[in-house]
Amino acid sequence: MNFTAQKASRKWANGTFGRIGAAMVTAAAAALLIGMPVEPAWAAKTSRAAPWDDLFRDLQPRARGKARRVAVPLPKPRPAEAPSAEPEKAAEKEQASPEKDQANEQAAPAPQPTPQPSACRLALTDEVAIAPSIPDIRGAGGCGGEDLVRLEAIVLPDKRRVSVKPAAILRCPMASALAEWIRKDIAPLAERLGSAVSDLDNFDSFECRGRNRIVGAKLSEHGRANALDVRAFRLGNGRLISLTDRTVPRELRETVLHSVCARFSTVLGPGSDWYHEDHIHLDLMERRGNYRICQWDVWDPLPQRAPLLPAERPEEAPPREVAAKPDDAKPDANRSDKPDANKSGAKPDAAKPDAESNGEKSEKAAPAREQKPATKKRRKNRRS
Repeated sequence: MNFTAQKASRKWANGTFGRIGAAMVTAAAAALLIGMPVEPAWAAKTSRAAPWDDLFRDLQPRARGKARRVAVPLPKPRPAEAPSAEPEKAAEKEQASPEKDQANEQAAPAPQPTPQPSACRLALTDEVAIAPSIPDIRGAGGCGGEDLVRLEAIVLPDKRRVSVKPAAILRCPMASALAEWIRKDIAPLAERLGSAVSDLDNFDSFECRGRNRIVGAKLSEHGRANALDVRAFRLGNGRLISLTDRTVPRELRETVLHSVCARFSTVLGPGSDWYHEDHIHLDLMERRGNYRICQWDVWDPLPQRAPLLPAERPEEAPPREVAAKPDDAKPDANRSDKPDANKSGAKPDAAKPDAESNGEKSEKAAPAREQKPATKKRRKNRRS
């Protein structure tokens, strides 16, 4: 082989091997880029190296003046069953912090104050009335009220009790007004009658209903526990005084009328409407300008002997004469029992007055003739 051929073959070999080496270096660089982790932390977590690291370890380019990276293993993850100490400490710190305590105190609702008794409740003591307090009532349609009591009895100044039968559920101001009425008006009235009042007949007190028990009507004061219907009161001697009984003396009923109209804003009794004919309605309804209603007509007593139907005819009384029928009153010319004027000897013209002898004409005896209207005769044209 000549020199030229050797040089050409060497050049070809160098070029071929050079290309093969460049290709291998390029492939190794690509493999390193593919196998290299993107994040250092992730590379640190992987303790197992790539399978081609040993193969291309010598072919990897090394930067001059820089140290080779070494993978540092991370600690093992904490097991799930390990106790958590740090969250408990953090919770203890949060509980112990004063700022958190103040925030919790502000967020917690303030305790509601205990309701204090009203002035009426303080004044309505056991020396005035037996009226224990009951809880407030919140019914449908505005029924109920606050500051309610159950009026069981009224205590008189001499410590005797007037029972309210049955016990009435009322507002405290209404119960107080009833107690003052019995103590200062009815008790002295009963003493003048020679006895003492013992019971008060309660016809109706609290009831959630409309006025006069009409469905859909305006709410009654009974629905607000602000009214009482009174029928009568009983005395110690057993006498029952009904306020709408006409047999009760008028003066007594008028005295009760004046007393209730002076103490209550509404008084309805007989004469007001058809719903209060047998009892007296009392309430403390507030109106504009303190307007009051007092409608109670005190009727006069009924007469002792009322006009009744006539008594039945006794059996021993003689029979009554039956009036003649119209047919019997007509004259019958054919009857044989008819009196004959000629047989009796009386002259038929004897009873007639002689008008001609007295010079007077009797116009009444002779009926007036009917005058026919004059008619014109038609003229007949006769031919001559």
